[in-house]
Amino acid sequence: MNFQDKAENKFQEVAGKAKEFVGEKSGDQELQGEGAADQAGAGAKQATENVKDAAKNLKDGLGGN
Repeated sequence: MNFQDKAENKFQEVAGKAKEFVGEKSGDQELQGEGAADQAGAGAKQATENVKDAAKNLKDGLGGN
């Protein structure tokens, strides 16, 4: 995973936490849900990228091209 992907995922996660917090404090359940969804989306992207990185490392370790 490149730096830009990591930064975008982290930004989405932080933005989601902020939305969720503001939603909690203001009683806005829709905003709170959007924040939770943003965080889940960032986590899913991160997990996918981790799997790709692991597969690439395994391939490289086995001498693949």
